[in-house]
Amino acid sequence: MEFLGTTFGKPYTLQTNLYIRGSGDGKIIGREMKFYLWFDPSTDFHHYIILWSPKEIVFLVHDVPIRRYPRKSDATFPLRPMWVNGSIWDASSWATEDGKYKTDYRYQPFVAKYTNFKAGGCSAYAPAWCCPVSASPFRAGGLTMQQYRAMRWVQRYHMVYDYCRDPKRSHALTPECWSESK
Repeated sequence: MEFLGTTFGKPYTLQTNLYIRGSGDGKIIGREMKFYLWFDPSTDFHHYIILWSPKEIVFLVHDVPIRRYPRKSDATFPLRPMWVNGSIWDASSWATEDGKYKTDYRYQPFVAKYTNFKAGGCSAYAPAWCCPVSASPFRAGGLTMQQYRAMRWVQRYHMVYDYCRDPKRSHALTPECWSESK
């Protein structure tokens, strides 16, 4: 999850991304989705969750699913272990309205604060009895109908970019986009 830059009076953009083969191999195909948040994330602490199980990856904001990425095959699902990195970096060459607005260093130092940060789950090498945490009330995983409706609401009214719907991108290496009727 990444916060992209914002301009005064416009909503903050939260980007979710998945990399199938990790990073640094030169053949990275990002699977980005971007959302305008329905609140100002700079006013208080907020809850952001990534639930990664062998069956799916679900991104949630304040317990509302915004994106679900099901495992359809090994070729389209991240198989390397997950890691967490918290940082602030200048991506104004592309992040803020495609580079239209640059970082204003008069406002530094830039600070990110975390509270009640929790990381938990099973390692890639954990025994079979280790059960990953799930947002689902169902033991088998998945989302409830209420969660699906909430996710559809977010995607309909707040999603501003979906890699599968980008006509400028080649989808030769994103087969999960082929079967989706967009």
